[in-house]
Amino acid sequence: VLCCGLVRTLLFAFLQRVEKDRLFPLFQVLMLTVNTHTHFRNIGKIQFWRGLGLSNTMYARLAEITSLDGSIAVTLAAHQAIGLKGILIAGSEAQKQKYLPKLASGEHVAAFCLTESGSGSDAASIKTRATLSEDGKHYLLNGNKIWISNGGMADVMTVFARTEVTVDGAKKDKISAFIVERAFGGITSGKPEDKMGIRGSNTCEVSFDNVPVPVENVIGEIGGGFKIAMNILNSGRFSMGSSSAGMIKKLIALSAEYAATRKQFNKSLSEFGMIQEKFALMALNAFVMESMAYLTAGMMDRPGLPDCSIEAAMVKVFSSEGGWTCVSEALQVLGGLGYTKNYPFERYVRDCRILPIFEGTNEILRMYIALTGLQYAGKIITGRIKEMKKGNIGLALGIIGRKMMIRYGGSVDFGLRGKDGAVHCSLEVRTDAKQLEQNICVFGSTVESMLYRYGKTIVDEQLVLKKVADVLINLYAMTAVLSRASRSISIGLRNHDHEVLLASTFCSEAFIKNNYMMMQLQKHAPENNDANIKKIARDVLEKREYICSHPLDRTY
Repeated sequence: VLCCGLVRTLLFAFLQRVEKDRLFPLFQVLMLTVNTHTHFRNIGKIQFWRGLGLSNTMYARLAEITSLDGSIAVTLAAHQAIGLKGILIAGSEAQKQKYLPKLASGEHVAAFCLTESGSGSDAASIKTRATLSEDGKHYLLNGNKIWISNGGMADVMTVFARTEVTVDGAKKDKISAFIVERAFGGITSGKPEDKMGIRGSNTCEVSFDNVPVPVENVIGEIGGGFKIAMNILNSGRFSMGSSSAGMIKKLIALSAEYAATRKQFNKSLSEFGMIQEKFALMALNAFVMESMAYLTAGMMDRPGLPDCSIEAAMVKVFSSEGGWTCVSEALQVLGGLGYTKNYPFERYVRDCRILPIFEGTNEILRMYIALTGLQYAGKIITGRIKEMKKGNIGLALGIIGRKMMIRYGGSVDFGLRGKDGAVHCSLEVRTDAKQLEQNICVFGSTVESMLYRYGKTIVDEQLVLKKVADVLINLYAMTAVLSRASRSISIGLRNHDHEVLLASTFCSEAFIKNNYMMMQLQKHAPENNDANIKKIARDVLEKREYICSHPLDRTY
């Protein structure tokens, strides 16, 4: 509590100057001051390396607090969630002992260096190269990285570069991960980027010119860097749910005060239905984001370090897009005032726009969510599909019968239901749980039909995969809110009836959306416009312009 109060006090004191003047040195002093008093950057590291040993759940809570300003949230996340994470999850004991104490105390700042000008979402195509020296004692690092958060002030960087490795007697290029100190020399940081938002964070190009990196600074093994990079990114995305929820809560408080006091047509704005709808939307989104984020964090805190990369990706996609929608709605409540710099809404709009882009674009993450989910389903039903293609009529009739049971009997496929078949939730949300169950049933049948229709070519059907991912995200969100509402009822939390209302409202809307998307996934479905969308895009991109005649054009 003391930590949270101090952080809030310092944040509010510096927000306006950081945004207006882009005072990066001052901003770094602020962060180090926070660290000196609270070891704020210690989040997530065990006490052996001078960290507080806080859980992923507590990291999510602190991400919620720092969301009061996007620049501060990004600076801390660049240091904590990705900058030093490679050392933490894949570094040797010697590397951890050498680097983590000062990174934990805030004496050193970390950065994550992956993106290059020719490799944005395609991380495997980076060009930066590390060449082993003749004496075999160090690597010479050469290349350029762009869009590096904390790049101008980082003391320690996790850098990814191509290295030559021998595989089965043949030499190949593989990506490796390195711990690089600015003190090694040969590192140049460009001027800070003049960004649309998060202007108080330091983002710049970082160049490496024959930087000597000791061989003992390789993270993991040579050639294993790509997997490390993906693990780092996958592990940090979940906190976007709590940080986005924290931002929305602040927006609700600011805009609700205005709506309650602003009079139009002899009524308060808060009395108008369309204004009320905006607040309901913001509250719903914040509730769902929180529920997803803390459910995921709780799973990550379980013994054995379970892989929650898909769940974290779902949280990131839902929260980044929901946050963008809510910021726009909050600004709309204030009308013209929200568009001025006298209020923080325009800053939130600018800061929020980056969320669907960084830490993996939402387009890439949707592909990851869908293909990983389909891979699991494919392992279960591949044998049945092969038999059907061989003409096994008995199996075909069995599948048809099972689909009828799914439609009319409500049995769940793919092992997504408890062994006892029971619905484990409070009575108040039992109807919503049944809707979730029904969605899962139909989704299983839909996936089976899709895999039979597309086979391995499903990887090229991006519009199909987008719908699959959106259904999966909704299913996870429904699970999260129902779990949270049931818990609130069972332990008697105050306002638990409001949580039930939020959960029920979201599930009802998600149920309808899921059904519509699954209808679109059916073969020859009239609701499916994918073919038309592709043709429109092809026509426009071929000419590289809008090709319709102007409404005032004449042929006579």
